[in-house]
Amino acid sequence: METWKMKSVYCMFVFLQIVAVTFAGKKTLVLVDNWSIRETHSVFFKSLRERGFDLTFKVADDANLALVKYGEFLYDNLILFSPSVKEFGGGITIGDITSFIDGGGNLLVAADSYIGEKIRDLAVECGIEFDEEGTSVIDHHNYDVNDDGKHTLIVADPDNLVNAPLLTGSETHNPLLFKGVGMTADPDNPLVISILHASSSAYSFDPNSPITDYPHAVGKNTLLISGLQARNNARVLFFGSLDFFSDETFNAPVQKASGGKKYAKSGNQQLALRLSQWVFKEKGVLRVGKVTHHKKGDKEPPVAYTIMDTVEYTIEIEQFEDDKWMPLNADDVQLEFVRIDPFVRMGLRKKGGKFYAKFKIPDVYGVYQFRVDYNRIGYTHLFVTTQVSVRPLEHTQYERFIPSAYPYYASSFSMMVGMFLFSFLFLYYKEDSKQKKE
Repeated sequence: METWKMKSVYCMFVFLQIVAVTFAGKKTLVLVDNWSIRETHSVFFKSLRERGFDLTFKVADDANLALVKYGEFLYDNLILFSPSVKEFGGGITIGDITSFIDGGGNLLVAADSYIGEKIRDLAVECGIEFDEEGTSVIDHHNYDVNDDGKHTLIVADPDNLVNAPLLTGSETHNPLLFKGVGMTADPDNPLVISILHASSSAYSFDPNSPITDYPHAVGKNTLLISGLQARNNARVLFFGSLDFFSDETFNAPVQKASGGKKYAKSGNQQLALRLSQWVFKEKGVLRVGKVTHHKKGDKEPPVAYTIMDTVEYTIEIEQFEDDKWMPLNADDVQLEFVRIDPFVRMGLRKKGGKFYAKFKIPDVYGVYQFRVDYNRIGYTHLFVTTQVSVRPLEHTQYERFIPSAYPYYASSFSMMVGMFLFSFLFLYYKEDSKQKKE
């Protein structure tokens, strides 16, 4: 009986471990304006569940809403499909959501023309500024045939996507349907990514009002989708359209009213899938494995290097792809050998699944660092340093005969030979006497 109980407890423990590993990093809270969004956006939510995400749905103003319990975050990801929310329930503030991002959580936000102040304030904290409530992105040249006459159902060209296959995929996209609010990015914020911008003929304004002021966003400065990767590698996505994720838009045909090719299905579902994989860290996550460095011909690192030594450096870098870790396939990884400024900067080349470099230490001693700083769009920021000491030559290591001093050596020895011959002649030379001559 006791053995049976122990086996049952062990099986339960193993089962809980498997569940914990399966849902690690995938506990997701979805806040909606109303419960009907679960039905109108079911295809998108189904794709998340099929990828192993544990979705928890709540109304944005639920009084029992909480992100933190006992000092720990309850969720790994947060989806805000509640653009018109006035106040978040449970006393959650914008500061709580930004703290969630600072803690490494990922955020996906979808807005629309009825955007509330809370979503606008949250976007400002991330370097994004939405237009005012009631405005829409308008394009009189690139609108769909099913538009209602206000030219707010615009057709976004895939060429307007950011050139980053890791975010948007390397495959060709069909034109995208967009109906929602526009946004602009802070040009001084290097962390913001402009993922999809409008055409040069687009602008953001209230479609029911005459244009009396300059629009909030005009032309290609009008962003439809933007992203942010924080310095702690947390990821944030802002969509100006909640309808972008709807089942109806996913399956809707696309054709510009001005003519052109008709597409049986928009590219929204394909792009939404790729971007959701990025924002929830299913793609583009890097980690460092083993790092080694040593003198040429050795296998272990020395206590200190000597100037002019030849050094070999290797580093393992892996990326998370298809739920497993694989070696990074890149040719733009660089190594720096830094004291205060880089003394050596060179590219790392692939060698047996690792990145490898060989170089000669400069003729300057001090405390150095091997530094790999890999920061590319779409990837998590990789920063690896290894500190080493470089000492000058010992007194037994200096060269005894320097080639450039050979003329001085020759003059010295020639002087010695000349002095010897002069001394020999001076001591042993003897002239014949006059008597003998007579």
